[in-house]
This record gives sequence, C-alpha cells and structure tokens, in this order.
Amino acid sequence: MNESRMMKNFAAAAFLAASFAVPVLAHADALVKADGSSTVFPITEAVAEEFQATKRGAVKVTVGISGTGGGFKKFCRGEVDVANASRPIMAKEMEACRQAGIQYVELPVAYDALTVVVNPKNTWLKSLTVADLKKMWEPEAQRVVTKWNQVRPEWPDAPLNLFGPGVDSGTFDYFTEAVVGKAKASRGDFTASEDDNVLVQGVSTDKNALGYFGFAYYAENAKKLKVAPIDGGKGPVIPSEKTVIDGTYQPLARPIFIYVSAKSLDRPEVKDFVNFYLQNAAALSKEVGYIPLPAKAYTLAAEHLKSRKMGTVFGGEPSVGLKIEELLAREAKQ
Repeated sequence: MNESRMMKNFAAAAFLAASFAVPVLAHADALVKADGSSTVFPITEAVAEEFQATKRGAVKVTVGISGTGGGFKKFCRGEVDVANASRPIMAKEMEACRQAGIQYVELPVAYDALTVVVNPKNTWLKSLTVADLKKMWEPEAQRVVTKWNQVRPEWPDAPLNLFGPGVDSGTFDYFTEAVVGKAKASRGDFTASEDDNVLVQGVSTDKNALGYFGFAYYAENAKKLKVAPIDGGKGPVIPSEKTVIDGTYQPLARPIFIYVSAKSLDRPEVKDFVNFYLQNAAALSKEVGYIPLPAKAYTLAAEHLKSRKMGTVFGGEPSVGLKIEELLAREAKQ
C-alpha cells in the first residue's frame, strides 16, 4: 500500500467536507467531473491523480463528495460525468435520470467491507451479531436503547454513543438494508456525517462510541480504532481481503461502483478516463485500502463499457450478499 498516497487521499477527503471538489490540475483543456460517495472517493481520486499525470495537464478531473444520494442527484441533472456510488442506483434515481434523458453505464470497481468499529479503550466488546446491530440501530431504538447493557446485559451501564453516515450516504442505505432489513430504516439520534473522517474522529475520542464506514477509512486509522468482528450466523469474522473474497464476511461485504453518463462518454476525455479507471482499478483500489474485484469482473465491465450496456443490473432495488459475477451476468435495465 502506498502510504503517501493514502495520506494524501484522506487529507483531500477531509478538505472536501468544506469544498466538495478538488481539482488536481489548474490549467487544462478538458474537464471530467465526478461526485458522490465518500467511500468510493479514495479510489476515484487515486485514479484521477494517475490519469492526469498521463495526460500531462491536458485533462483536469475534479472529484467531489456529496454522498451517493447527493452524487446521483447531480448526475441525473447532468451536472457531473461520473457518479461514485457505494450502493446501486435506486428506482427514484432511475426515474429522475430517465426524465432528464440521462442514460448510464453501471461499472463495479471494487469490493468494500463495511466495517463496524469501537474505541480501543472498549474492553467489553469481543464481537457483534447482526441482531446486536439491529437492536442498536433500528428505528425503535431511538431514545430507548441508549446504554450498552441494553444491547447485552453483560456489557456496562454506560452511554451507547453512535456514529454513522448521513442519509445521503450509500453506506447508510446498505447498512440499514443488511442489518435492519429495510434501506434507510434507522434511528435518528446518532451523530451523522457524509465525511467518514468525522466519524473516525468521533469514535477514536470516545470510549463509549460505536460507528461504521468503509473499510479503507478503518485501514487508514487502525491504530486509533478497534474493529468489531461480525457474526453473520457462522461465527465472528473480521473484515479483510480474504474474508470478503471467500464470502465469509457477511452481510456487510459489498461491491462499490461508478456510473458513467452515456452523453459524457461521447467526449474523448471522459471515455479515456473511464477506460483508464477500469484498467487500473484493481491496483489502485488495493493501494488505498479496498479489495479488488476478480480479474473477470473488470474484463466484463470493460466489455459493458465498450458495448455501452446501459442501465443497472439491480433493477432499482437494494441487494445484499450477491456475488459480483452473478450481478454482471444479469441483464441491465434503465
């Protein structure tokens, strides 16, 4: 892992919380705009950096963070060329794009292990079941489940301070679907932010905190966070490249995506950028802390891009626990 790139990317992510866009080159003849998921941001930013270097200043790429939902809003208004997404496009977003005449190609770019963390001074948590997480996060827990011993009686009589992504986050959508059973079904009395660095800071400074976010943000901050093994029914499992690929880290392993506007693909700088993305996604996603897809998945994605396979293989519905090869083999729908 390239540590200097990791530090640069996460520093840029923190800066984006205020600026929402970071141009790496100031004087370029062509512009590619990406926006959306903070989870996908480190990969897209790494790709943008490498791509701009190869173009020697001829193309500028800006990468914003407004959450998956916020990114899709901009994408379906035709304001950006690429939407970074930590979950598939949903039915209402498909309809917004359809009404605006925006067609798109859906491209998985990496795996993420959605990671639950606590403060290193937490001595009582050894693992979490999905039922534990549901008890903490379901809507019925709001202002009711406020202490650790209300989740498990052997845990301390101490405040349960929760940190999680905001409602525009695809990570929020996926987590609530996987844990509670319905996307966006969550208690509202927790500290929320679209900037995962804010969540890292919150958990790392509070002994009684628990939070969740993408694996790369844990990997970058592992010295000041404690990962919670997740028991999806077959015993506690820690998120890692191995457990994501072999399917044992469930139900919180997921593919993450970019969506590319068909109209934007008519511009050579966008087409070149996305092709470069797929060619380098495996190496760069691993470099910034994520898990590369199987080689076959990138080959299929490149074929879909070349043939302009429009739409989504998810049909506008959330999906949990499906293998990437199965998803790529599906027929896309607009």
